Amino acid sequence: MDIGSFSNDDFDTKSWINDILKNSETQKEPSYTMSLVMKLQLYVQQVNNALEETSQQVLASLPKIVHDTKNLQQEALVLKEKMAVVRKEIEKIEHDTGKSINTIERLDSMKTMLNVAKQGLHESDNWMVLVNDLEEIFDSKNIEHISNRIIGMQNSLKLLVNIPDYEDRKLQLEGLKNRLEAIASPAVVQAFNTNNSEYSLPSVVCLNFLKYYRKCQKDMLVKKWRIQLEIEQDETAIQWIHNYYNILLSNWHTHYRWFNQVFTKESASDVLIEVYIDVLTSLDPSLNECIDAALKQVSDKLSLLYDIKQTTKEFANSLVNVIEQTCQGNMDTGKVIALLKAVYSYMITYVNKYAAYEQATLMKQLSSINCMKEELPDTIQALGLSIPSVIDIAREAKKRCHQITENCGYCGLLIALRAFLLGYADFYRVALRQISRNKRPEEDWNTFQLCLSLLQNTGEVLINLQQLEKDLTNAVLELNQKETLIEYKYLLLNPADLKEFESLVKCVTEGTQLSLLDHVTIEFNKLCVDIHHTTYQVVFAPLAVHLDVVQSPQTWTPYANSTLHNSDLPDYSFTPQEYITQIGQYLMTLPQHLEPFFFRENPSLACALKAVDLEYSNAAEGEGALASVFLKIVARGTCQGFCDRILSICELSQPASRQLAHDISYLNNILEELGISLSENLQQLSQLLKIPTDQYQAQSSGCTARYVAAIRQMRNIKSSN
Repeated sequence: MDIGSFSNDDFDTKSWINDILKNSETQKEPSYTMSLVMKLQLYVQQVNNALEETSQQVLASLPKIVHDTKNLQQEALVLKEKMAVVRKEIEKIEHDTGKSINTIERLDSMKTMLNVAKQGLHESDNWMVLVNDLEEIFDSKNIEHISNRIIGMQNSLKLLVNIPDYEDRKLQLEGLKNRLEAIASPAVVQAFNTNNSEYSLPSVVCLNFLKYYRKCQKDMLVKKWRIQLEIEQDETAIQWIHNYYNILLSNWHTHYRWFNQVFTKESASDVLIEVYIDVLTSLDPSLNECIDAALKQVSDKLSLLYDIKQTTKEFANSLVNVIEQTCQGNMDTGKVIALLKAVYSYMITYVNKYAAYEQATLMKQLSSINCMKEELPDTIQALGLSIPSVIDIAREAKKRCHQITENCGYCGLLIALRAFLLGYADFYRVALRQISRNKRPEEDWNTFQLCLSLLQNTGEVLINLQQLEKDLTNAVLELNQKETLIEYKYLLLNPADLKEFESLVKCVTEGTQLSLLDHVTIEFNKLCVDIHHTTYQVVFAPLAVHLDVVQSPQTWTPYANSTLHNSDLPDYSFTPQEYITQIGQYLMTLPQHLEPFFFRENPSLACALKAVDLEYSNAAEGEGALASVFLKIVARGTCQGFCDRILSICELSQPASRQLAHDISYLNNILEELGISLSENLQQLSQLLKIPTDQYQAQSSGCTARYVAAIRQMRNIKSSN
């Protein structure tokens, strides 16, 4: 039995009993509970025994503890009395010897001042001796001896700061240094160029030949660049840059060791960084001139820039690693960033032009996509097949932007992508214009199917654009979250581009309503609207032809002259006219032509339709919901067209009026079969057409005044007014 939980502060008796009975395999045996109780009683007995023994031990030791406590208290009192005595003695000594200590301090101060004065007189005398010796030594041009004498003069001058002619002596020392520098500089420069530390070291001890070293290093490295270009004329710009970067890395390793031997009090890394910054910004011809010449000779400019950028990035990383290793964790981050700016400075021009380079590449790839075919069905099929290729091209552009600009060229990428995708949208415009030219007034289900296929393709593009835009947004967010030593936006962007880039990042990270591909999305949404409108026109064209019969006077002339049609005939004696039966048949066959597109899972078409109208967006989920919306739109157009043509009729006899009302009733029956209601306007017109002449005034109340007046005039019903 585990009784460890008994010691927990939050021990719960009920929980423990439930757990131990629940986990037991023998909990159903009656003896198990009894055995648990016996064990607990044994544990209680053991605890009681232990408590009793401990209590006895404590009681037995209490007299000794009390005795020890009293002894400690007495010793503390004795110690307190002794400390008071010692304190009084210390105060007495301080009072008796205070004046003597002050005297000793004054004497010590005087001694120090005398020693300083003595040393000053000595150094002043030494200064004059050194000056006199130097004139003779200068004639011998022994650099080491001259250097030692000047070092002695420097030490002397440090102790003569307060003498009246200090400034004159300081100028005198500088003049002697200049004379030494004039004698030693040719040999020292030669030593720097040959890495001869044994010769250059004595001269550098008293003179600052660091500026000579920097100049020699810069001139040597710039000269190596020119020599390399002459030797490697037949090589590519990438090879030139790669080889020169290797020279710079090798030079760093060599001169870092040499520098530490010669300039023992200077930081080799700091000086070499300054030299390399000066070299990289002073190359003649510059890297930009060489790269510009190479770009003129190639068609794939982005590929060349990618290779050069990767070469530069490898060099920069290697250089940073070398600096980290040599500095052993004491690297000056500010100077390293300044060096990286010099390394990447040539790239600022090309990142600024990245939009133009990327757009040229994308438009070239777009022109290679052959979507426009001789036959319209082939064109629409080719557009559907081209969508994956187009999206892959866009994603490759996103990848290139990261590789070449470290995503700092995102603003340029968006410009290029917009131009590319808008150019791709033009293909759809061309196909739509071809459909519009091929429209016919009669039934043309082939053109209708082509319209829906084109609409579906456009929806698929929209779905892919939404995912592409999401990927672009995530890339910007990830870029903003990275915290590294190298923030490329400060290395690759000029001030104007940096401001634009940071504005883009800010808008994305703060959740501002911003669509990275807004122009493209708007264009494809508009395409969906236009294609849907053309689709509607194709569907409605035969209906319009049939509806035109309504406004023709010949349609109603037989009813005006016929004696068979009078007001006494019942409604069932009227039959729908041919035009309305043709409309009904057409509407009833429409769903079967919608079935291949609407009555199955079709996310692309759904996306396109939802971009067309809120009516599609608000449609209920489920099979056929979008088809119902399309049918409602066609039915609404039919009702409105029917209504407009009725209102354009000049005159209707009573039988013709009843026939027209019957035609409207027939259309109502057709629409009910499709699950659609007749429009309110047509319902009112039907009601007005059915009202007997003598009851028109009374029964027309509640209808639209315009319709009441129009039907009254049409039926030649005189107004009671």
